[in-house]
Amino acid sequence: MSEAIESTAVEKIDQNMAVTVEEIRESGISMVWTDKQTFNQVLRAADLLSKTQMIPSQYQGKPQDCFVALEMASRTGLSPLTVLQNLYVVKGKPSWSGQACLALINSCGRFHDAHPVYVGEKGAESRGCYVIATRISDGEKVEGPEVNIKMAVAEGWTSNSKWRNMPELMLAYRASAFFARTNCPEALMGAKVEGEWEDTDKKPTKATGITAALDAAIEGKV
Repeated sequence: MSEAIESTAVEKIDQNMAVTVEEIRESGISMVWTDKQTFNQVLRAADLLSKTQMIPSQYQGKPQDCFVALEMASRTGLSPLTVLQNLYVVKGKPSWSGQACLALINSCGRFHDAHPVYVGEKGAESRGCYVIATRISDGEKVEGPEVNIKMAVAEGWTSNSKWRNMPELMLAYRASAFFARTNCPEALMGAKVEGEWEDTDKKPTKATGITAALDAAIEGKV
């Protein structure tokens, strides 16, 4: 299959899934599991996606993982390709990329215009970040918990080299995760955000795919 044909096929799947996402939002339930036609549609899409090289390598050849990613896209309201590009496994556990967290907050239906706000002196322990968003129901501004470098040091997060090499980015990622867990935890669907697994759990596991990671998390094995 040529790259042009693959690209067209993937775009078509993305467009079709967007219709399904809208239907699910209106019904309030996951039609992937309750409607046979929708289930088969997602199953075919997952099989096709797993055969293309235009998705992240961890999903290639794994239709079951692609299916889970597409189902999660239907629940979060994100583009299926966005989920494929931002949901991965860290030490056997499902994790959202840091950049996806703000998108999850903005797509959860409760907030919009979520963005990070920096405080304190850059390069100092006082440097911090929090996320602020507008609540859709009443237009109020909601501020999430502040994360700062002093906290990162105290919690031992700086053992992760990313905190030393790109602290501004890590502050924004962690502040986004804190906002989501405080104000819309359902948006994360039980998964952590980039850096959280590394900072809170040093014990490796054997799960190697999204499906295995989610199954293990549900069963309390990881």
